[in-house]
Amino acid sequence: MTWLTNQFLVAMPFLTNSLFEKTVVLICQHDQDGALGIVVNKETSLLLEDILLELDLEFEPKPFLKTPVLCGGPVQMQRGLVLHDSKKSWAATIPVGDNLNLTMSKDVLEAISEGRGPELCLPLLGFSGWESQQLEEELQNNFWLSTPADNSIIFNTPIEQRWQRAGSLVGIDIASMSGVTGTA
Repeated sequence: MTWLTNQFLVAMPFLTNSLFEKTVVLICQHDQDGALGIVVNKETSLLLEDILLELDLEFEPKPFLKTPVLCGGPVQMQRGLVLHDSKKSWAATIPVGDNLNLTMSKDVLEAISEGRGPELCLPLLGFSGWESQQLEEELQNNFWLSTPADNSIIFNTPIEQRWQRAGSLVGIDIASMSGVTGTA
């Protein structure tokens, strides 16, 4: 079995009227017990500075605090997470890939507010989860394309372009694909 940690799942075009329509999910953990991922291209109405204010953290206004908070998925949507580029870890940090971590503890937000946080970060609310074999079934049913994750898509590509850019990693123009799939 090949685990999909540090892979993108790119939603197929026929997943319309779904929470995962035109999404890119970064798989942060995947093993025999299931998978945990985060959607990296669906904005909420919040900004990073809103989260810091909600937590009563003091900070100096800086442009990067205007970073949109993303909806990481439908599970525990009130839970804050930070995907970041630092090799440094905090109380609840999961290594995802080379120089890519997911932190689920408040201390990373405290570090950000104090100016000692990671250089690049993506704040999220909620995550996506799959039970054992659930993700494998979805892949067999052609719900997703999988490809190695690319940090430049996560941190340097405009949010509205991430789905197409992630699809291009597989060598296709995903927006021009048919919504009809089949198996041979």
